[in-house]
Formats: sequence, structure tokens, C-alpha cells
Amino acid sequence: MAASVDPLVVGRVIGDVLDMFVPTATMSVYYGSKQVTNGCDIKPSINPPKVAIDGLPDQLYTLVMTDPDAPSPSEPSMREWVHWIVSDIPGGTNPTRGKELLAYMGPRPQVGIHRYILVLFQQKGPLGAVQQLASRANFSTRFFADHLNLGLPATVYFNAQKEPISRRR
Repeated sequence: MAASVDPLVVGRVIGDVLDMFVPTATMSVYYGSKQVTNGCDIKPSINPPKVAIDGLPDQLYTLVMTDPDAPSPSEPSMREWVHWIVSDIPGGTNPTRGKELLAYMGPRPQVGIHRYILVLFQQKGPLGAVQQLASRANFSTRFFADHLNLGLPATVYFNAQKEPISRRR
């Protein structure tokens, strides 16, 4: 597929969050019954998505979820806001089998349409102790992956916006 029509390029995931890559892992992500596909619209949810990770049980993965548009897409001064980090997830399973490094925080966009990026990295081995984050704001997926020597990613992203008061549950 030409880079100019790659949804990760068009959606500025490549550039804002990650560098160009060739996926080395695969995952499927669902919020309720809706499968997350690049650029789809998802209603904000307080519950974590269901994530199924392909791969062999002896392979380990790290899942990172961020919002590169915080607090506002026009002025993302907190880029990236990290929503979730789970490491040591065995291939062929899901994040509940891994080690949650940062508890899930559901999307809560206040202004505009935000992109939420789920990135799956293959690990070279168990991560062991990982330093706690001082803040969810100004996280860098690139730095995190480089610091922990993580492999090439697989990723999917969705869009979400604040629901009007009349439509909230």
C-alpha cells in the first residue's frame, strides 16, 4: 500500500506518535461489539477495550494506549496523554494476562475530535521492574519503546469526541 493512502499516515499517527514501520505483530481491538479500525469513530467508554493478541505463548508483548491530541487537537500541549500500559502479555492471549503498569483510563475528550492510539510492541524478553510514570501527560511512545528496547509495533487508532449531555448514559 502506498504511504500516501496508509490510514496511519493520513491520520498522522505516523509522525505524531510513531515513525514509519512494518508491523511485526497483529491484534484485534473491540469496544463492546464494535471492532476498532483505523480512523473509526468510537463513543467514549469507561471500560477497557477487548484486545486479542496473535502470536505464540512464549512471545511477550507490551500494549500502550495514548491520546496525542490532549487537551485539544489544535493545541496538544500534553501530547501524548497515556491512557493504559500493560506489559509481559503472552502471545495468543489478551492484556488481562499481562502486568498492568498503568491502569486503564477511558477516553474523555473535552474539546474536538481526539485520536486514541493502541500500540502493541513485541518484547525481547520479560520487562522486569519498570519505573513508575510521574504523570500521564507528555508521555512519548517513541521514548518508552526505545528505553525498554521494544520491537517494531503494530497499531490501530480510533477517533472519539465529547458526547453531548443529552446523549450521555
